[in-house]
Amino acid sequence: MKSDIRKRARTRLDERLQALQPTDRFRAPPKGWIRALRDALGMTGAQLGARIGVRPQTVESIEKSEAAETIQLNTLRRAAEALDCTLVYALVPNSALEAVVEARARKIATRELQRVAHTMRLEAQGTDNADFESRVQAYIRDRLSERDLWNEV
Repeated sequence: MKSDIRKRARTRLDERLQALQPTDRFRAPPKGWIRALRDALGMTGAQLGARIGVRPQTVESIEKSEAAETIQLNTLRRAAEALDCTLVYALVPNSALEAVVEARARKIATRELQRVAHTMRLEAQGTDNADFESRVQAYIRDRLSERDLWNEV
């Protein structure tokens, strides 16, 4: 039951995050979004600093930390508000979440079944490779839960 709920949750998240693909559209400008927006608006560092409530030197530090990807989210949010912008924060999976879960389960099942097959070959009890795919599917279905997929490295 819980796996069905998680599967539906993955599907809903994938649908919501699909609008953010491809992610390269959101790549920050070389000097960062704050600097790009401030320059586009014709706003000086001192003016932005006054709106945020910090010194102009701090604005320069904020812009550098954003460009270096070390800025804190709360600082970025304050700068966005001062620029009359909305900070949008998301983690966008590189592939469908269901595919990530399936690939991880397949990797674990294959590794475990190959280990067993190797041991059986050493004992002259090798199995036919023709049904390997069905054994992988059965192993995933019968032995793996979604929570167990992430315990191993």
